[in-house]
Amino acid sequence: MYRFKLRSTLRVGVLFVTLATPIYAQINASNQSDSAKGGPLDLGKMWTFDQPPKEFFSQTYNFKPDEKWFDEARLASLRFADYCSASFVSSNGLVMTNHHCARESGTGVTRKGEDLNATGFFAKTQAEERKVDGLFVDQLVKIEDITQRVQEAMNGVGSEQAQLQAREQAFTTIKQEYSTKQGWQGLELQTITFYDGGRYSIYGFKRYTDVRLVFMPELQLGFFGGDYDNFTYPRYALDCSFFRVYDNGKPLQTAHFFKFNPNGIRDGEPIFVIGNPGHTERLKTVAELEFDRDQQIPAMIQMLRNRVAVLQSYNATAKSDSVLNEIFSYQNSIKAYSGQLAGLRDASLLARKANFEQQFQAAAKTKKLSADQLKTWDEIATNTAQLRSLFRDANYLGPSERTMGELLTFANIVTQFGQLISTRPQDAESARSLVVSPAIKSMQLEEGYLAAHLAEAQIGLGNDDPYVKTALLGTDGKLQTPKQAAAYLIRKTRLNDPAFIKELTTRPGAITSSDDPLLVLARIGFPRYVTAARQARQLSQRQEVLRGQLGRMLYDVYGPAVPPDATFSLRINDGVVKSYDYNGTKAPIITTFAGLYDRNYSFADKAPWNLPARWKNPPADLLKQPMCFISTNDIIGGNSGSPMINKNREAVGLAFDGNMESLPGEFIFVPDANRTISVHTGGIIAAMRYIYKADRLITELTGSPSNATNSNKATKK
Repeated sequence: MYRFKLRSTLRVGVLFVTLATPIYAQINASNQSDSAKGGPLDLGKMWTFDQPPKEFFSQTYNFKPDEKWFDEARLASLRFADYCSASFVSSNGLVMTNHHCARESGTGVTRKGEDLNATGFFAKTQAEERKVDGLFVDQLVKIEDITQRVQEAMNGVGSEQAQLQAREQAFTTIKQEYSTKQGWQGLELQTITFYDGGRYSIYGFKRYTDVRLVFMPELQLGFFGGDYDNFTYPRYALDCSFFRVYDNGKPLQTAHFFKFNPNGIRDGEPIFVIGNPGHTERLKTVAELEFDRDQQIPAMIQMLRNRVAVLQSYNATAKSDSVLNEIFSYQNSIKAYSGQLAGLRDASLLARKANFEQQFQAAAKTKKLSADQLKTWDEIATNTAQLRSLFRDANYLGPSERTMGELLTFANIVTQFGQLISTRPQDAESARSLVVSPAIKSMQLEEGYLAAHLAEAQIGLGNDDPYVKTALLGTDGKLQTPKQAAAYLIRKTRLNDPAFIKELTTRPGAITSSDDPLLVLARIGFPRYVTAARQARQLSQRQEVLRGQLGRMLYDVYGPAVPPDATFSLRINDGVVKSYDYNGTKAPIITTFAGLYDRNYSFADKAPWNLPARWKNPPADLLKQPMCFISTNDIIGGNSGSPMINKNREAVGLAFDGNMESLPGEFIFVPDANRTISVHTGGIIAAMRYIYKADRLITELTGSPSNATNSNKATKK
């Protein structure tokens, strides 16, 4: 489940024309000659609309889209709120995105007595379409390069912190100027960073805020198979939803949309995904990736697993939709991080990264870059080693309600206030009113989060660490389990007593002398955390500047022939419909509704493979219809809801996930078995026709209410 946030002069200039062709050819040749060795395309295919890959598409697919093709594709695509992608799919403002992107919006328009997760939603008439308060979609209408201005603002500035501040000031100034510039007034403006600072653009979005729900299937169809089937293939999920944009109270009339083609999938056919991939780190050095592999990601996975266990235990009796969505989100992250970690532990993938790093360094030397620039890799390695040394205290002692619970987090705040009294008493007086005991909503959750934190600290810091010893040492002098210790600490603390807090904040020395067990713990952990976090922040700022230097070099060497990392900005990526080998067999390029029912029957209609009542007795014609399909496209979180289009700019699918083999895509793109999973547009129409009787939508999408798919046509080459 992949949910997650004027043109460049090189786009049409002479430099792009003369430089791009040989570089694209060189990159294609190097990657195809020995794919096991790695190369520039390991950085992926998330091309920008600032500098669209015309030459690459021409050389790879013998497909030569013109400027209008890219402009129309861009204008038909949308950013859905601040976490997903979407697209216009009719001239009447109809918007397509994923069910898992719409779930929050769908439950937000639920009326008394309804359960839209259980029943789904279809507005049979335009009047029944429901406005979603706070929901918006953004259409990218303006792009302009601002690289020179931003880099000039940063050049010659002293410290790394000062450089980053200069960059932010440049962003602010530029946005203020563009807000009054002809053609840009009234647009949502955003500065976009590419290549970690190698390039910069300003984007202007037309924002639509009157967005209404039109169609959403039941949760059991949108998330069929739950976490078990997440990031797997073959897949059977109707992960789609439809909204409509209104303008002045009427459906928006737009000429920019993707026409539905329910029969548009062919084996080996080039196919394009347009969306807003959220975040990749493919420009990271091997030293940084080893840090992720050894410390950061294992700690993140353990934290998420522990929080899921706490929330599941709580929700066994609470039965809260918001908690359930939080559990889904954490489980999704666990699977994603676990796949990434498996990739980082794959020696062949890190060898590819090391090989490209050497290629990049060698190419940089031929460009006659300065000696200081060529030291960047060594400086990043040194910086990363220092960050490693700070990781334990910065990670395991950091206060947060979700990592250690509200009361221990509050104990850290009280400790900080105590330090303020002793160092800046004049400021402490004004801050006293902010030191208010938290209102604990659930002591079960509170105790669970604290126990999880102590377990993580025990693993990360060790039993001999003073913080761990203090937390776990029982009254009998023996170490308790984290669960036992959490129960004791919660029972003994008085930090949820307002009278006690008043005494602490008004009586001199009360905070530093208090024997409250959570305060005792905070007095040990908080100073260590502050010291480590302060140093880590300085190092992180330096790392950001160094990555910017690396990004500039990457662009100097390869230009736009290598796309930048994902930044939740609009991208277009290419691939082909293609099978792959897995689990000793071969994956089909499409799945059908028959497979949905096979999975349902095989698990005896038990959750998460159970089906709603309306799906229980399907017509025979539905079973042979296509449901999902795979392609070699390059997507990541944020691409959820991205339209999948063919060369004719027709919508043939809706991207919603990747397979397990795609999860290392955070740091490397290897298309051998990496697959994007999409809902087939033919499957969407089939469900609307046979199950939901949504003739109004079928007519709008295809022009005819009887235009259902023919699976034989859909798969015949």
